[in-house]
Amino acid sequence: QEFGHFVGTVVLGLPVALLLGIKREAIGATFSVGREPSLAIIGERYGMDSPEGRGVLAEYLTGTLFGALFIAIVAGFIASLGIFHPNSLAMGSGIGSGSMMAAAAGAIAAQQTPEVAKEVMTLAAASNLITTTIGTYFTLFISLPLAVWGYRVLEPLIGRITKASMTDEGLRHSDVSLEVPELGWAGKISAWLAAGALALIANYVGYKTLSADAFTGMGIMIFCAFVGEALCNLIRRKIPAVCMVSLVAMFLTSPACPWAAEIARMTSSINMLAVITPMLTFAGLSIAKDLPAFRRLGWRIVLVSFLANFGTFIGAVLIAEMFH
Repeated sequence: QEFGHFVGTVVLGLPVALLLGIKREAIGATFSVGREPSLAIIGERYGMDSPEGRGVLAEYLTGTLFGALFIAIVAGFIASLGIFHPNSLAMGSGIGSGSMMAAAAGAIAAQQTPEVAKEVMTLAAASNLITTTIGTYFTLFISLPLAVWGYRVLEPLIGRITKASMTDEGLRHSDVSLEVPELGWAGKISAWLAAGALALIANYVGYKTLSADAFTGMGIMIFCAFVGEALCNLIRRKIPAVCMVSLVAMFLTSPACPWAAEIARMTSSINMLAVITPMLTFAGLSIAKDLPAFRRLGWRIVLVSFLANFGTFIGAVLIAEMFH
């Protein structure tokens, strides 16, 4: 299922991006549907001020603004053709975004009987949960390396020079690297504390919540980041930090942890969007100098983002149909 979700984005999006003259931004825009975990992965691997960072942020913004509407139209149209079983379409709807999943599943369910519609919504929610959890690791270890490999192979063959590829950096396909700039512990802890403080402020401004549970919940989140980073260093960064942090967080809220219920209650007092706000702010500040590059990408990156969203949907639908 995850193979269909994430490989579909690369298979459809990457060749078109290269034909349109998009360079390394194509990696960030096509290795996934560009939701929050993808921002974290690219931010750790390349930095948000890199071409890959611009690509994933463009994908994120496109999905946020138009993703739900686009996927609802696509899912509804494909469902109306009667080619695929509704359950297969439901499995394809769980692409890792709650709003896009709801839009796609709703468009499919609207064309079914009440009994089938309930099953569609259930399967879509289950698929979305799988994509949000297992999909993060699939993205790290399969789809991102696949996108990098595909770029290195295809760029010399079908890559074009257009207005979108005229960057100031003069980097070629051979310059793609997975090296990550190092940051000391003092810098990391300062960044976590600053992000936590900004998230608490955003939580209060946006959702009028600034309770003791919110402070404790933020402390738990920072603790997860600290432990995950420490474990990552312990294994000499053979596994990315975002993977280790998510594993620590999932353990703390799993039945294996005796305090799971309390931890879940306290962390749930912080709205997810409040946590995302500082991250997007930092990303925006870091890429402000690259606004000319965004303008050069223009409509091309939007088209590639739509293709990536379509690819993840239809890829998962095809896989589900094979095993239906």
